[in-house]
Amino acid sequence: MSDTSFASLALSPALLTNLDSLGYHAMTPVQAQSLPPMLAGRDVLAQAKTGSGKTAAFGLALLAELRVEAFAVQGLVLCPTRELADQVAEELRRLARGLPNVKVLTLCGGAPFGPQLGSLEHGAHIVVGTPGRIDEHLRKGSLTLGSLTTLVLDEADRMLDMGFQDTIDAIIAETPADRQTLLFSATFPDDRSSGGLATMTRGVMREPVMVKVAEVHDATTIDQHFFEVANEEARFAALQKLLLVYRPATSVVFCNTKRETQAVAEQLVEAGFSAVALNGDLEQKDRDRRLILFANQSASILVATDVAARGLDIAQLDAVFNYQIARELDVHVHRVGRTGRAGASGIACTLVTPKEHYRLERLEGLLEQPITTEPLPKSQHSVPFEPPMATLQLAGGKKDKLRPGDILGALTSEGGLRGDQVGKIKVLARSAYVAVEHSAVQKAQAKLERDKLKGRAFRVRRIRY
Repeated sequence: MSDTSFASLALSPALLTNLDSLGYHAMTPVQAQSLPPMLAGRDVLAQAKTGSGKTAAFGLALLAELRVEAFAVQGLVLCPTRELADQVAEELRRLARGLPNVKVLTLCGGAPFGPQLGSLEHGAHIVVGTPGRIDEHLRKGSLTLGSLTTLVLDEADRMLDMGFQDTIDAIIAETPADRQTLLFSATFPDDRSSGGLATMTRGVMREPVMVKVAEVHDATTIDQHFFEVANEEARFAALQKLLLVYRPATSVVFCNTKRETQAVAEQLVEAGFSAVALNGDLEQKDRDRRLILFANQSASILVATDVAARGLDIAQLDAVFNYQIARELDVHVHRVGRTGRAGASGIACTLVTPKEHYRLERLEGLLEQPITTEPLPKSQHSVPFEPPMATLQLAGGKKDKLRPGDILGALTSEGGLRGDQVGKIKVLARSAYVAVEHSAVQKAQAKLERDKLKGRAFRVRRIRY
C-alpha cells in the first residue's frame, strides 16, 4: 500500500469511506507530512499555501479525535477572512459526512451578531471564525473553550499582517493549556521584519513538528509575460487589449490601491467587460454579492487589491493581470501563483512603465532569472468575453429553511430547466443565489416566481455587476 494512501493512516472506516466517495485517494505532500504527527497528537507548524490540501489535512486531524457524543466546542479554526472561514467550514462539513450529527459553526465579523448567539445556544463541535468575532463572543461569554482539544491557526502569516497578534493571544489565553495547536502559514515571516511566527508561537506550541512543503504551483504551467507601457495613462488601454487577446473565462486584475480597483472595474464595464471590484471599503453584503457573481461565472473579471483578495481560494483561475508590479516583490510571486494550479495552465501578465524598471530589476534578483519586457500583442478579437451564466437572487435563505436542493428541484421540475443549465447554488442566512445559463434566465426567473418553495413564494431578481 502506498505511503500516500489515506488508508495508511489511523482513520476510522467512516472517514476513509467518505474520503473515497469524495475522490480523495492519494495524499498531497502537505497531507502526507503533517497528518501522521497531527494524528499522534503532536503540535505542527506547517508552511503550505492555499491549494495545497492543508484544509483537508487539519480537518481530518480535527475529525479523527472528535467525540460526537460530547456536544461542546472541541475544535477551533481561526482564519484571517470571512471568505476563507466559509470555505474551511464547507470543507469540514464535506469531510464529516461519514460521521453522525457533526455540527460546524462559522463565527465571523460582518455577519449579524444575534443569529450567531442563537446558533451557539444550540451548540457546536467545531467553530471556524475570524479572530475579532471569536474574541467578541469570548468576552461576552457566549462562547466558551473549556472543552477545546485542538486549535488551528490557518494562514497565520496573513493574520499577523492584518494586526491580529494581540487578539489571537487573548483567544489562546481562554483555551486549555493541554490542547493541540496546529499552525499553517504560506510564509514564515522573519521575526526582525514583522514580529514573525516565532513571536506568535512562543509559549503557544509544544515542541512542534516542522513541515515545509515546496511551492505547489508548477511555474512551467504558467505562461508569464511582462508588457511595456509608455506611462500611467496607457495602462488601461493595455489591460483592455490583453483581455481581448487572451479572453480568459476567469481572471483577477490586481491593483495597488482601493481607488484603482473601483476606477478600473468601472472602465471595464463601460467597455463591455463583465467586471466587479473587490476592496476593503465594501460592505460585507456587497462583497458577498460580487464574489458570488464571480464564482457563478456571471462576472469573468475580479479587480482587487492584495489585501481584499487574501484568503480567497479561487479554483481554475485562467489568468492574472498585474496592473502594476506589486510594491512588495514576494506579493508579486503570490499573485502569479494563483493561476496554473493543479496542473492546469495559466497566464500571468504584468504591465510595466519605464518608472518601474527598478522594481523589475529587483524582481529578477528574487526570481533568479532574467526578465524581458515585450510589446503588447495584437488582438484578433474586438468583442469582450461574455460569461456563460446569469445569477438570480431569491429573497429567502437558511432562516426560511431553504436548501440548495429545494431550488434545484423547483428549477428542474416539470416544464423547467435541464439540470445542466443550472450552475452553483449558494444559500446564505436571508438570501439565496443560483446561476443559470444566459439563454434560460427568463424561464428560470418565471419558474421560481411561479412555483412555491417550502410552501412560500419568494421574490426573485437577476443581479448584475
